Amino acid sequence: MNDSTLDFARQHRDEDPRTLALHAKVPEGVNLTEALQQIAGWQTARHKLPAWADCDGIIYPPHLAMEQCSSEQTARYKVGVVQRLLGKSATEGVMYDLTGGFGVDFSFLAPLFRKAVYVEQQEHLVEVARHNFSILNIDSAQPLCDNAAEILHGIDHATMIYLDPARRDSKGGRTYALSDCTPDVLTMKEELVSKADVVMLKLSPMLDWRAVVQQLGNVHELHIVSVKNECKELLAVIAPLLFPPQGEDYPQIYCVNDDQQFIYHPSTITRSPLNPPRGGRMGVLLVPNSSIMKAGCFSEIAHYYGVSPLSDNSHLFISDHFIEGFPGRQFQIEAISSMNKRELRSTFADIQQANVAVRNFPMTAEQLRQRLHLRDGGEHYVFATTDHNGQHVLFLCKKT
Repeated sequence: MNDSTLDFARQHRDEDPRTLALHAKVPEGVNLTEALQQIAGWQTARHKLPAWADCDGIIYPPHLAMEQCSSEQTARYKVGVVQRLLGKSATEGVMYDLTGGFGVDFSFLAPLFRKAVYVEQQEHLVEVARHNFSILNIDSAQPLCDNAAEILHGIDHATMIYLDPARRDSKGGRTYALSDCTPDVLTMKEELVSKADVVMLKLSPMLDWRAVVQQLGNVHELHIVSVKNECKELLAVIAPLLFPPQGEDYPQIYCVNDDQQFIYHPSTITRSPLNPPRGGRMGVLLVPNSSIMKAGCFSEIAHYYGVSPLSDNSHLFISDHFIEGFPGRQFQIEAISSMNKRELRSTFADIQQANVAVRNFPMTAEQLRQRLHLRDGGEHYVFATTDHNGQHVLFLCKKT
């Protein structure tokens, strides 16, 4: 990409690419298509990758790649995991990223190590990565255009090996099974573990983490990482040299959503007794975040925080007070209603607007909103669910 195109993109990066495509006066030597791609990429990066957006000269990939790449927030989370596991030993160590791609995760992890090898088999991505690593002043970076499996065969020892297997097939369709990803980490696992102190795998959030643990075997940590309550990725960490042999079947699970974190080990915790509100008693309704939902650690949550499940399948909890540090949202219950028409009219008589959500309930949120004649939004929240007696109930709440 020539300097004229990059200069044009820099000068117009705050403008609407669609408007520019129709009306821009393009100087000689400027490739408008490439410039528009850079403008759109920078506009995504200033929210998703602010540290990159602050560096003039970064080359951005097409829109789809920008949407699919790691965010700065999830990349920095990985940095924290590696620092906790390896500490200062990383500074004299060597890291290999065998699936370099656009290089976001690599760019944040590489400065931790004396030497960091970026491996990508698509030449154009390697050239972009080489340029960007120079702009970002990552002195330890060594970009290579090669095949992950071939490079792995030639490694004597690495402090850490990182992989983010591609989750699309040859026709561009999404794949979700671990065995369908490229490269196939299941066939590479024994060699990976034999050649690295730490192996970190970034996997699709659509995967069942229990199946991942079962298929990989000997996973020491499993991280479920969400951003703004949207599950973004699973991180599987295998590090036999750093952890004593474990007799348990499952690793330590980290449920992360922004600054919320809940760590637990799957165990035989006895299910907490159901304790729904009775007799008009109010309290606090607790709604777990997406990482907790993905983990399915509802008994552990109830046990650790001393809260009561509303029912077996609703995954909502009740407390008589606000719970400091609860990994999710908390709402003050103002009223509880059955689906009886008279009770609904009384409960919602003065409510014209609310945010409606359903859990284990026979109607969609939109259907229920129409039934209650409510506009969307506002300060009130309605949670519709099924209690332990199989009765449909509605909680009218406000955020605590």
